[in-house]
This record gives sequence, structure tokens and C-alpha cells, in this order.
Amino acid sequence: LLSHFSSIGFWGLVNNAGISTFGETGWLPMETYEKFADVNLLGSIRTTLAFLPLLRKYKGRIVFMSSIIAYFTLGNGIYSMTKAAIEKFCDALRLEMKKFGVQVCIIQPGNYARSTKIQPPLSAEEIWSELSEEEKAVYNKEYVQERANFFNSILSEGSPNGNEVVDAMVDALTSPAPKARYMVAKLKEKVLVFVCALFPTVVMDSVLSYALSK
Repeated sequence: LLSHFSSIGFWGLVNNAGISTFGETGWLPMETYEKFADVNLLGSIRTTLAFLPLLRKYKGRIVFMSSIIAYFTLGNGIYSMTKAAIEKFCDALRLEMKKFGVQVCIIQPGNYARSTKIQPPLSAEEIWSELSEEEKAVYNKEYVQERANFFNSILSEGSPNGNEVVDAMVDALTSPAPKARYMVAKLKEKVLVFVCALFPTVVMDSVLSYALSK
């Protein structure tokens, strides 16, 4: 890597790879958890470690794609888990890189499902067919259908303006003084993050439980 870029320099690295799915904790097999950790978390770490010598040498920038889902979850805890983990990785990296002049930025989009197509609509039948016999004994098809309808409605509300996220990424790479975090989200999504950060957990649990019951 060093020899390939030595003559032109290396300024920025954007860790954007990510996959998403829906499902309550027990609905997903261990292999799915391992796949999500490998892509969403370890994938970004592998790329970062590979390019770290160049980024230090040229005092570059590292941009990570997180999500407001790092703060709370509404049916996609597996995705939320990986985003919360990458946030903590970035917090450590940002402090460690200051002495080298390398800046680390996190992009925290809200719901842009209609822009990214990261998560296709879900079929209740498909979810049910993949459940273990133990989970089928606890849940029923009606419940799975309700959850699928709820999650699909969230997907349909996603913003189609993906350029807003791209603009934040460009600013993180080119601004003389980039932000540590860029939250690109609707007001109601920012309010949820505010409640999650500042109010007792019981308050956020009540808000999310209400949302899930609707």
C-alpha cells in the first residue's frame, strides 16, 4: 500500500460497507450475528488498519458510516449492535489519531432506507419459515405479521434524499474543521436520540415500547 500511494499521497478513507436485517433476538441464528459483525464492524476495522500507515503519513481523514440506530433499536437490534460498536471503535481511534494530525469523523444518518435500499421489505412468511421450532412455539404467525408490517412501514417512511448523507461525507473529508459526528436525520429522529442520551433508560424504554405497540 505504501509503495503504491507514495507518489500521490493518501488523504481520505470512507468506511461505508453495511448490511441490515430485521428480527427479534431469538429469531436470528448465530451465523447471522457473526456475518453482521464481520461486515459492519470488523470490515471497517480491517480496512482502517490496512490504511492506517498512509493516513498517519499524510495526515488524512477517516470517515465511518454509523447510524442513529446506534442509540436505540426498533426491531433491528443486530444492526444497532454493530453500529454502537463502531461508534466506540471510532471514539478510541479519534483520540489516538490526534497526535498524528489524522481526523476521525462519524456520519449518523437517520432513516434513509428508500435511498440506500439497504433493507428490502420483509415477508412474514419468509420470517416464519426461518424460525427455529423453539421460536415457533413461543410466537405465532399473527405476531410475526404485525412486526413485519411495523418494520416495513418504517422502511417506507425513509427519506429519498440520500444526497444529504453524501454532503455530510464530503464535508467530513474536505472541511478545514470537520465535525467529530454528523447527525443527518429528521427532527423526530433527533428527538429520540436526545431522549435516549439524556433521560433515564426507563423513559426511553417506555417511548420505544409505545412505538412498537402501535
